[in-house]
Amino acid sequence: MSEPATLDSVIVRFGGELWLKKAWTKRRYVRCLVRNMKHVLKHHNVEHSEVMRRHGRLFLRTREVAEASSHISRVFGVGSVSPALEVCSNRLEDIVDKSVLLAGDLLGEGNSFAVRCRRVGKHTYGSGDVCRQVGQRVLKELGEYRNLTVDLKHPDIVLGVEVRDNEAFVFNETVKGVGGMPLGTQDRVICILNGDIDSAVAGWLVMKRGCPLVPLYFDCGSCSEEIAGKSALKTAEALLDWAVGFPRWFYSVHYGHVLESIVKNCPSPLTCLLCKRMKYRVAEQIAELKRAEGIVTGETIGEQTSLTIQNLRVLDDAAKRFPVHRPLLGFDKAETERMARKIGTYKTSARSVLGCKAIPHKPATKAKLEEIFKAEAELNINEMTERCLEELEVVGL
Repeated sequence: MSEPATLDSVIVRFGGELWLKKAWTKRRYVRCLVRNMKHVLKHHNVEHSEVMRRHGRLFLRTREVAEASSHISRVFGVGSVSPALEVCSNRLEDIVDKSVLLAGDLLGEGNSFAVRCRRVGKHTYGSGDVCRQVGQRVLKELGEYRNLTVDLKHPDIVLGVEVRDNEAFVFNETVKGVGGMPLGTQDRVICILNGDIDSAVAGWLVMKRGCPLVPLYFDCGSCSEEIAGKSALKTAEALLDWAVGFPRWFYSVHYGHVLESIVKNCPSPLTCLLCKRMKYRVAEQIAELKRAEGIVTGETIGEQTSLTIQNLRVLDDAAKRFPVHRPLLGFDKAETERMARKIGTYKTSARSVLGCKAIPHKPATKAKLEEIFKAEAELNINEMTERCLEELEVVGL
């Protein structure tokens, strides 16, 4: 009886969009992807050899293939990964031998199987030759006493073969990656975290497009529950677990004095709009300080009574130097919750605050800039903004 196959490599396939980039851009993105992968593997103490690039694939050798595959699949820019067994050459006979060795571990009594081959480079055989010879040898050596059958449409087990010039790998499992763009290929952004589900998912979606996050929380003091700050902190930790190798800082603004001033001096229906506009002003200052290129929020159309299309335009007017990005603009709550569960932020934010205590009974739904400007004339905006920056707290995660 042959010895069991010991998987020793991981095949890493790029996310689909990397193929659309021009050659020089693709090289830069792949370098960033490799760097991020190495940071993740080092963070989780997974030993591995140098990462190799071969015709749209990355390959690394490691004895901890399961752990490496699991962690790499969470790196932005990875389309899929496969734990694999390296073939020491590209000779067809060697490929068949390794494939049969792997099949011996995978195929059980009565299983059906198929062979799939992907080949790049010049060889004396074609992909069809690989599939036929592997299939024939498996049936010859294992088929009779295990009652195996070939099923090309719906097999129980798929034996995969990757041939890349002088190298070859055989595998069975394909783990879906997170996709997107490698983190760090775009500039950083400020993400306003409220400790809720929406803002966490919005931040993750922007990370998936390559933007590192600067998490920013506004502590509304007596107008919010204590659990809100803890929830925002835990949510930031969960998000930054997707950004191994990047700075892990959490920024908290003492904002209670701003909200108290708004409630005391301004019309009640405008409270939410005035509050958000002030948050944008403070976020812009921090964006400039951190050399960020935008502000991300979890706001969606109609998610709150005040978040109408007209009011969103009123809010945007407060951000003079940086754009406000709203990745969830057209999402409904069920979609957001499904994604929060998928990315691991649901548990940290689902039991968040009941809501801001300063929300008016009847918030304005169609505010006009003229009435906003009139209300803000009663506030010392520059002084409040400066105080927020002076009292800014930075927490290492």
